[in-house]
Formats: sequence, structure tokens, C-alpha cells
Amino acid sequence: MPWSPVGAGFLTGKYDTTTKFDEKADFRAAFPRFSKEFMALNMPIIEWLKGYATKKNATPAQVALGWLLAKSPSIVPIPGTRYKSHLLENLGAQNIHLSKADVQEIETSLSKFPVYGDRMGKEHMSQIDYSF
Repeated sequence: MPWSPVGAGFLTGKYDTTTKFDEKADFRAAFPRFSKEFMALNMPIIEWLKGYATKKNATPAQVALGWLLAKSPSIVPIPGTRYKSHLLENLGAQNIHLSKADVQEIETSLSKFPVYGDRMGKEHMSQIDYSF
């Protein structure tokens, strides 16, 4: 069961180097991957994902979720959301039908990009049991 399948919004394509998260209201303000420095370095990932999503007539979030759904019928992504519009977008991922070739293309293409910055800050990581 993939937790945070759109990377706390990172894979939605909605954030860039101009995004500022409220330190009091949004935990992502403390996540290194969302820092201005690392976001700039990670933009090639987001740009590739946006381009691929356009080819599939989907959003980047739908491609991320669709990729998980295409990998195995036993994978159940659990995206979180606060907004009805995001819920509807996420549900649209079930309409993205990715072939094995599509999955391979996504994996091969994205493997060429380094990912900069930890996905969470140390405080949040210390609260997660990720040693399976």
C-alpha cells in the first residue's frame, strides 16, 4: 500500500520554486524536497511528468497514481486530500490505462533524473516506521 503516492503533492506538478508553504499550517515547509534550492534541481522531473501527462490527456497526479495501479492489481495507493477537486482528480487515475510499455517508459525516463532533498524533514521521518 503506497503511502503518499504523489509525494505530498510533489508529483502533482502544482508546485515550483515560487511556492511558499506556511510554516505554521503546512508541514511541507520543513521538507527539504520542497525547499527553493532542491525544488529548482528537481524541476526536470516535474517537467518530464507534465509532458508525459499531456500525452496521456491526464494530470501529473493521475499519471503517478495510474503508474502504481498499472504495476500490480494488489497495489492500492492511498492519496490524501483536503479538497474535493483533488479527490476527483485522484479518482480520475482509474481512467488512465498504462500498458507495460508505458510503465517501462515512465520508469526508464524518470530513472535518469536524480532526486534532490529528503522527502521529509528529520522530525517527520523519525515518526515513520519504514523498515519493512
